Amino acid sequence: MAESSAADTVHHIMSVDKSQKQKTPQEWKKWKEEKKARKRKWKEQKLLNLMEKEKNKERKKEEAEEVRLKQEAEEQKIYDRLGRKYTVSIALPGSIMDNAQSPELRTYLAGQIARAAVVFKVDEIIIFDETGSTATTTEGQFGGIGKKGQANVQMARILQYLECPQYLRKSFFPQHKDLQYAGLLNPLDCYHHLRIDDVSTYREGVVLNKPIREGRGSFANVGLFKEVQIDRQLKPGVRVTVKLAPQDEDRKHIKGTVVSPSSPRTEAGLYWGYSVRLASSLGAVFTECPYKQGYDVTIGTSERGADIDNFTIDKFAHALVVFGGVHGLEASLDADEGLNVDDPSFLFQHYLNTCPDQGSRTIRTEEAVLITMSSLRPKFVEADNRMKAS
Repeated sequence: MAESSAADTVHHIMSVDKSQKQKTPQEWKKWKEEKKARKRKWKEQKLLNLMEKEKNKERKKEEAEEVRLKQEAEEQKIYDRLGRKYTVSIALPGSIMDNAQSPELRTYLAGQIARAAVVFKVDEIIIFDETGSTATTTEGQFGGIGKKGQANVQMARILQYLECPQYLRKSFFPQHKDLQYAGLLNPLDCYHHLRIDDVSTYREGVVLNKPIREGRGSFANVGLFKEVQIDRQLKPGVRVTVKLAPQDEDRKHIKGTVVSPSSPRTEAGLYWGYSVRLASSLGAVFTECPYKQGYDVTIGTSERGADIDNFTIDKFAHALVVFGGVHGLEASLDADEGLNVDDPSFLFQHYLNTCPDQGSRTIRTEEAVLITMSSLRPKFVEADNRMKAS
C-alpha cells in the first residue's frame, strides 16, 4: 500500500513537470508576466501599508501635540490665575542697626525686618548706606559693632541667613560673628523652608560635589531622603531652585529640572522668599535695579507725605517702597552727594504718610515697615486682580 502511494506521488510530479515542459513560449511569457504583476501588486500593497502606518504614526503624534498644547494652555490659565507676576521691593538704611544698644538687639532688629518682609511677601530687600560706605557684598570679616559701615553688611548677612532654608545653611553660612545670635530669632517659616517629609513641586537645593556620568546632570541636596539629579551640570556649591518631576519610588535618585527662582511665584503663586541687595547710597537703590524695565511704581514714606487712605495704584510690574532711618529720608538724601534735589518727595512717584494722625512723635523703621506694608497690601492685590481680569 505504501509502495503504491509513493509511486502515485512520483507519477504526479512527473506529469506536472511534463505539463510545464509542454507549455508554449506564449504561455511561458504570460505566466511570467502574471508572476511579475502579482509581485508588483504585493510591493505596492506593502508600500501602501507602510504609508498608512506612517500616516497613523504622524496622526498620533499630532494628536499628542494637540493634547500637550491643550494641557499647556490649561496650565497657563492656572498660572495666570494663581501666579503672581508683580514684585514688591523695600529699601531701608542699615544705619538703623546702630540705634540698638547690644549685639542681641541688633540681631533682633534685623529679624523684625525679615519677619515683616515675609509676612507681606516682599521679593527684594535693599539695604542702602547713609555713611559713605562702599560695601556691596556680605563677604568678609566682621569689624566690630558700631564701626562705620558695618551695620549694612551685618543686617544683609542676617537677612540672607534667615531667608535660607535650614537644611542649606551649613552649606552657605560658616560660623561668623555677625550671626552669633541669629539662632535666637523667630524662624521665618516661608513656603520654601520645607521639612524632609513635606510635599512640594519646587524645592531649594545646593549642587553637590559628586562624580556624574557623561551626559548626565549634577546631583543636588534639596532636603529630601534621596538626592536629586538635575537636568544640567553645574558648579558644586551653587544654590538652585529645582522643579521636581513625577517620581518612581523605586528609583535610586529623584529627577528634577533647574528653574528660575521666580518660577514658584510666577507659575504657582507661591511666595519663595526675598533677595538681598546692598546699595552704596539712596540713588543706587534706583540705578542698580535688577529688573530691566526698572521700578515702575516708586513710593517714599514720610510723615510729611500725602495720606495713604487716598492712594490708589494702577497696573504695575515692580513696586519699590523706600523707608528712611532715624532722621527720615531727608538725612538719606543729604548723605547722597550724587542727587541734586533738596526735597526727597521729588525722587518718588508717590510720597505717602502711611500712619496719619500718629500718637507717637516718632515711628521706628521696623514699625514703619509693618504699618506701611499692611496698608499697601490690599492696594497691590486689587491692582493685580485688575491686571488678571483685563
